[in-house]
Amino acid sequence: MPVKLFVRSLFVVKVKQVISTRLFSPDEFQPLDPTQELIFPPELMRMAENQPKRTLFFHGERMTWISPVNLDELLDLKAAHPKAPLVVGNTSVGPQMKFGGMFHPIVFSPARIPDLNVVECTGDGLTLGAACSLSLVKDILRNAISKLPEEKTKIFYAVLKQLRTLGGEQIRNVASLGGNVVSRKSTSDLNPILAASNCMLNLASRGRKRQIPLSDIFADGVGNNTIMPEEILVSVHIPHSRKGEYISAFRQAPRRENAVPIANAGMRVLFEEGTDKIKDLSIFYGGAASTTVGAKQTCWTLIGRHWNEQMLDEASRLILKEIALPRSACGGKVEYKNTLIVSFFYRFFLEVLQSLKTMDSCLYPGIPMEYGSVLQDFQTKMPQSIQIYQDVDQSQSPQDPVGRPIMHQSGIKHATGEAVYIDDLPSVDGELFLAVVTSSRAHAKIMSVDTSEALKGPGVFDIITADDVPATNEFHYSSDPEIIFARNKVICVGQIVCAVVADSDVHAKQAAAKVKIKYEVLEPVILTIEEAIKHNSFFEPKRKLEQGNVDQAFETVDGIFEGEVHIGGQEHFYMETQSVLAIPRGEDKEMDLFVSTQHPAFIQEMVAASLGVPANRIMCHVKRVGGAFGGKILKAGLLASVAAVAANKTNRAVRLILSRGDDMLITGGRHPFIGKYKVGFMNDGRIRAVDAKYYINGGCTPDESVLVAEVSLLKMDNAYKIPNLRCWAYACKTNLPSNTAFRGFGFPQSALVTETWITDIADKTGLSPEKIREINMYKEDEQMPFKQKLDPQNLVRCWNECMEKSAYHSRKTAVKEFNKQNYWKKKGIAIVPMKFPFGLGTRYLSQAAALVHIYTDGSVLLTHGGIELGQGIHTKMIQVASRELNIPMSYIHFRETSTTTVPNACASVGSAGTDVNGMAVKDACQTLMKRLQPIINKNPKGNWNDWIKEAFEQSVSLSATGYFRGYNENMDWEKGEGQPFTYFLYGAACSEVEINCLTGDHKNLQTDIVMDIGCSINPAVDIGQIEGAFVQGIGLYTMEELKYSPEGVLYTRGPDQYKIPALCDIPERFRVSLLSSSQNPYAIYASKGIGEAGLFLGCSVFFALRDAVTSVRNERGLKKTFAMNSPLTAEQIRAACADDFTKMMTNDESASSISV
Repeated sequence: MPVKLFVRSLFVVKVKQVISTRLFSPDEFQPLDPTQELIFPPELMRMAENQPKRTLFFHGERMTWISPVNLDELLDLKAAHPKAPLVVGNTSVGPQMKFGGMFHPIVFSPARIPDLNVVECTGDGLTLGAACSLSLVKDILRNAISKLPEEKTKIFYAVLKQLRTLGGEQIRNVASLGGNVVSRKSTSDLNPILAASNCMLNLASRGRKRQIPLSDIFADGVGNNTIMPEEILVSVHIPHSRKGEYISAFRQAPRRENAVPIANAGMRVLFEEGTDKIKDLSIFYGGAASTTVGAKQTCWTLIGRHWNEQMLDEASRLILKEIALPRSACGGKVEYKNTLIVSFFYRFFLEVLQSLKTMDSCLYPGIPMEYGSVLQDFQTKMPQSIQIYQDVDQSQSPQDPVGRPIMHQSGIKHATGEAVYIDDLPSVDGELFLAVVTSSRAHAKIMSVDTSEALKGPGVFDIITADDVPATNEFHYSSDPEIIFARNKVICVGQIVCAVVADSDVHAKQAAAKVKIKYEVLEPVILTIEEAIKHNSFFEPKRKLEQGNVDQAFETVDGIFEGEVHIGGQEHFYMETQSVLAIPRGEDKEMDLFVSTQHPAFIQEMVAASLGVPANRIMCHVKRVGGAFGGKILKAGLLASVAAVAANKTNRAVRLILSRGDDMLITGGRHPFIGKYKVGFMNDGRIRAVDAKYYINGGCTPDESVLVAEVSLLKMDNAYKIPNLRCWAYACKTNLPSNTAFRGFGFPQSALVTETWITDIADKTGLSPEKIREINMYKEDEQMPFKQKLDPQNLVRCWNECMEKSAYHSRKTAVKEFNKQNYWKKKGIAIVPMKFPFGLGTRYLSQAAALVHIYTDGSVLLTHGGIELGQGIHTKMIQVASRELNIPMSYIHFRETSTTTVPNACASVGSAGTDVNGMAVKDACQTLMKRLQPIINKNPKGNWNDWIKEAFEQSVSLSATGYFRGYNENMDWEKGEGQPFTYFLYGAACSEVEINCLTGDHKNLQTDIVMDIGCSINPAVDIGQIEGAFVQGIGLYTMEELKYSPEGVLYTRGPDQYKIPALCDIPERFRVSLLSSSQNPYAIYASKGIGEAGLFLGCSVFFALRDAVTSVRNERGLKKTFAMNSPLTAEQIRAACADDFTKMMTNDESASSISV
């Protein structure tokens, strides 16, 4: 079979005997005709231009919005209402009102006032109106830089540098320059550089105008040093830079783009003409206090000093003394922020030193060559990706779509916004909106719930509590119940206590905020794994996996070491939050539920139980789900029950759409994990014995935690044969929201622990990590620790192909050479294998059914029990039906998954959706074809429509169900053996990264993945799944951090605080190859379930980062073993790259003088 190479770019790559093409055929699309593009209606533009300006007033229930037309009117309004804010883009006031509880009865919109939109080029700089958008400011500065001499534009360049990463494009399009300044936020990227650059603010109030330095608004003084309440900022003056003046801006954020900075800085120095003697110095920082702060004392002290290493050493210590945060400072990351404070100044020192070289290279030699790379920030480039897969056999019918790269059936709808999700469903007559009231305590007795004020709120219909649940409020799936409404006590922050239903979402949320709950705190409050271990707080059963004789093996090994790895949790962060629309039908206690869930049958079961009705009265419908990753099963059932109870009580339709913040607060995610291990090895790198304990933070109820612990055990060996093994897994019971299933289901955690001690062995033996991996990899027919047989042939193939395709050895040599030539930047490279077992452990969990109707016009309606989560299952099922019925895909339609058409369907989990539902669809279609075959035989030259018409006339049933019993899987934990998996996916990934040792920032340069997924049904969809899972793995292992208060309150409740990977985190060169000539006799058309496996390969980035850090530490003589936990953030990388700056954080008196 030929192999196709897909290149997501405009160029064509040619490889030996490989057909080159793209993921799509350009012929499928109409050519672009720019003359047919929609334009803004000219008539509306003329109306806007000619319409006389008048003051606009908009009155809401609680507030008034006023848009004046001129400055004088605005000043009068401001004098009358000095506390009213000015709102242009609403990027500051809006979040404060929505999330911070702030309320403004009056707001002013000055966007139409010409004075606040002025753009004026003067002889000494630029004057920009306060209402100018940041995008406009960006364009103006770029234009000025292109026209003015470089000497005058250094400030413009520094401001422009910050603007490139400040927010996203959408934010910059509406956020204003003035709003950024007057908000005085500590996290403003602009204020430090504007303050350091001596920018001026033009202020106005009724009858008065004045100009003050921008830096004055950050001074401690009062009176004229600050903006008065009745004053407004009219414009900002940004001066030209001068000869002998150098300006720079810096920032470090959890993510390089579209993220609030951890710390930032603006710095400016002016030298006496022709010298390196400091005439003026200005240093401002953000992130170090409640607002931007200046190092004034430091700057005054350094006036007259020469720009040399002595000054650097003194300046670093002075800055820390003046600016550094105390260890008790709120917000965390104190040591990291303090390190950045001095690291930024050192970077500025190097930049200026290098610039002085241009003035006199003999007098000012610049910086060492190996320091030069640190002066260049990481830039985001458009990723170049290549996909390679096996093409279909040439003998395959052109109409047969199986094995071809078919576009996702809803792909265009996703892109255009036409895809319908729960909150897009039209409103129902009399519909109510529900807002939940959640616990603010982690473990407490409920003393009272006062709803009196909430019931008085506008539009409030009712309050729903546990007393309103007709039947089951607690579901005992194990010893600890899953609870709809808390009744007497709460066991985590975010547990639902009651709910408010009102005529609008806003009214419901306003009323929910007025519900007063009194608590009596209970002890103990257990939040962490360490606290659970201390209090012996676990869910039963604990699990153990053992083979060989571990204790005896430890006596015969050459070396033994112990270690511990901490892996943080991960938020599902699906695009569509938990969503339910419950519609009572008015008779026979029937109710329709439209739910964003992976498991409609489970929703049906829970809601029926809570309402005390048979399941046949509850109809659950799912068109599509906007992402789930395992997070929309049990919690979705509890939330659906909340909505259903409310709908039952009110006899009205009830809509429940969680906000992102509430979704993150109420639901759990991936289990935080601690792996403790003791490993015995031989000097040649062979592993002889492993004794390990895994602890996962299960949260307050069992959910899926014990099952996750079991899977983490069964898959812990990853790709390696461990002759003697003893491993325990414990699910810890804590007072956090219950953690649950998440893509990979325990494997990404336990396998990371395994790969960590593999790397530790490399450190101990002096062998390379890839050598240790090769030595211990499964190579022949083997038995795994639970006695299941394994044929690892494709594992070895994936490893070897990845080695070859990534050019690993030559690139590793290049990495070493780069590291020799660069001191403050280092590269790292790592290659990691993967064995991912497929299976759900029990036969009944993988059964599936389908229903296929053929209508008399020849069209086909397909239904099955799988859920479209974005993974393309419906697309693949239509491909299966197309092949089996031998008709084009265009004849087949899929409407929705529903309990009315396919009962008792299992959850769409564990990468099994296509496998099991594909078998059911195939069975249904084959049943239909058997019925049609006599008709086809009689009229072989007829077409599909002829045959269907004839079948109908012959009273042949054109509807059929299909069924798949499931895989024969089992595991006996008493014996420690079984066949829990049906087959295995294999893969390998090689990743290369580059780190900045001064900040801890890193860039993903290249990733090569080789995956064995059998014969792909749809390579385009499958490769997309691999790429998406890999990037989600990057998030788990390097970025995503969940932060809680000591009381168990989640801090990271939204995209502002919790960062998932963005475009800037995708490897610049991203290549995915599907292993050719791979067969799988156990699944539909020899394919393999691919949804989860690729996530673990994201750890190749983790170990590439570790490789880079190891290079740093070796160069600096730091031979001590160091631990790297997940996520491996910039903070952790910076701390591991220990230097004189990090020593200063520990008040180490032995810290040497800082030098170049």
